[in-house]
Amino acid sequence: MKLSDKNKSLLGLIGRIIAGAVFIYAGFLKATAPSEEFAYAIEAYEIFPSFIATIASLTMPWIEIYLGVFLIFGLFTRISSIFMGLLFVFFELLILSAIIRGIPLVNCGCFGAAYSNSITYELFQNLVILCFVFMAYKFGENFSLDKWLKNKSTNDFV
Repeated sequence: MKLSDKNKSLLGLIGRIIAGAVFIYAGFLKATAPSEEFAYAIEAYEIFPSFIATIASLTMPWIEIYLGVFLIFGLFTRISSIFMGLLFVFFELLILSAIIRGIPLVNCGCFGAAYSNSITYELFQNLVILCFVFMAYKFGENFSLDKWLKNKSTNDFV
């Protein structure tokens, strides 16, 4: 089945809004909680030293919020969706690594300590969100600030 341009634009917009909203929500929950909570979740994976967990707990929420805002508004859409996709793949690999090594994760850290599901649910949820990120990457240029700025700069030279 071949998608029409209208359907592609709609899929891209839906992907941008859902993936962006999830990232903003996840970042907001972590940014408003004590950073130690997220640092403990990162340390539970037994991969990173404490100082890396501390740095990540202070920066990752804001990275998530900015990427989410960029994606929703369609600003730097391709770069934002690539970076977001890479983060989701990284998160999936961390969770799988913990499962393979038999580390009992109480909380994956995805949405802070206040929100916790089973680890298998989190894996599935991340894969679904990754599909929305792909939609944003593939079809997300329409209805975006990127396209508006591109058209504006083209019209300024005419």
